[in-house]
Amino acid sequence: MSHDTEQRRRWTLALGTDDEAGSLSDSDQRLSAALSALYGAGDDEPKKKGSLSGSAPRVARWLGDIREFFPSSVVQLVQKDAFERLGLRQMLMQPEFLAAVEADVNLVADLVSLRAVMPEKTKAIAREVVAKVVRDLMARLEARTAEALRGAVDRAQRTFRPRPADIDWRRTIVANLRHYQPDHRTVVPERLVGFKRRQRRLVDLDEVVLCVDQSGSMATSVVYASIFAAVMASLPVVATRLVCFDTAVLDLTDDLADPVDVLFGVQLGGGTDINQAIAYCESRIERPGKTHLILISDLYEGGNADELVARLGRLVGAGVNLIALLALTDQGAPSYDATMGARVAALGAPVFACTPDQFPGLMAAALRREDMNTWASAEDIKLVRGETTATG
Repeated sequence: MSHDTEQRRRWTLALGTDDEAGSLSDSDQRLSAALSALYGAGDDEPKKKGSLSGSAPRVARWLGDIREFFPSSVVQLVQKDAFERLGLRQMLMQPEFLAAVEADVNLVADLVSLRAVMPEKTKAIAREVVAKVVRDLMARLEARTAEALRGAVDRAQRTFRPRPADIDWRRTIVANLRHYQPDHRTVVPERLVGFKRRQRRLVDLDEVVLCVDQSGSMATSVVYASIFAAVMASLPVVATRLVCFDTAVLDLTDDLADPVDVLFGVQLGGGTDINQAIAYCESRIERPGKTHLILISDLYEGGNADELVARLGRLVGAGVNLIALLALTDQGAPSYDATMGARVAALGAPVFACTPDQFPGLMAAALRREDMNTWASAEDIKLVRGETTATG
């Protein structure tokens, strides 16, 4: 880069002006957008203060970009400015706010992102807000998740005393055709045939590892994944591990008894080293054939991409049930690295995004070792294809 080009780059970033000379790289443009979201784009006056409403800037996302580009001392300064300029202090100190706040994962992500710069009193209120949101989300998601996972059945085994939900009606009708009643045009079953539920012993539990990218763009996915991990950890049918990562790896498994503690333990934003995180998970997998590894990431790898693909390939070859979720959110199609997505899909691992309402069904299908591509197609989920030119 020439001296003049570097000078233009620095002035463009400093002033937040339009990049007419094309001196900014994609990385610089992300940095400029993150700074402009807080400080304005070349205006004499700062932008109007935001709020915690749905129309507010996604604090977690652009603060994640700030963490990626600046040292911690600068990040703390920007976080403090965000806390003041967006009016978060004033809102959190209003008593009526806590009573009126609506359940919103974006709100949780924003508060978690800024907790490091909150005074203790404000942080305590923020924790109450997060707890309220988590309770609302747990009420929505917990029962369905528990029902789906507890109802996972082993369809390779049969029983003649099935529960009503486990009756195999086709086999039952065939087994009782001799009891057909012409007058009533029906079969009166003398013997029921059904699917036998798995009788799980502690040593035989399936293991689920949720490996979650905590970069800024994945903020709401982290919130949902943490709640699901806490729900699954409370169930006796699976052994659950939660691993969050950016350029460092954080194992939050011991905190799963309290999802609020889990959320206050994550550090949203920063770079991404998926390979390092998968290496950590690999070191904790003792029974590949009984392990389901759910990688929740947009697959923008900042580490060694080739080594990551090779490592994932070894895990799949060893029998690990690998599923790559590009997002776990209520929103639409996510932004992700299409090339990496196609490389992972080429390993035979399904790659797609899903909503929180679909996740319980996903986990139940995974525990039954169903074909996840077939499951996703049945759910009208768009799959990433295993082609190097795939665009998703």
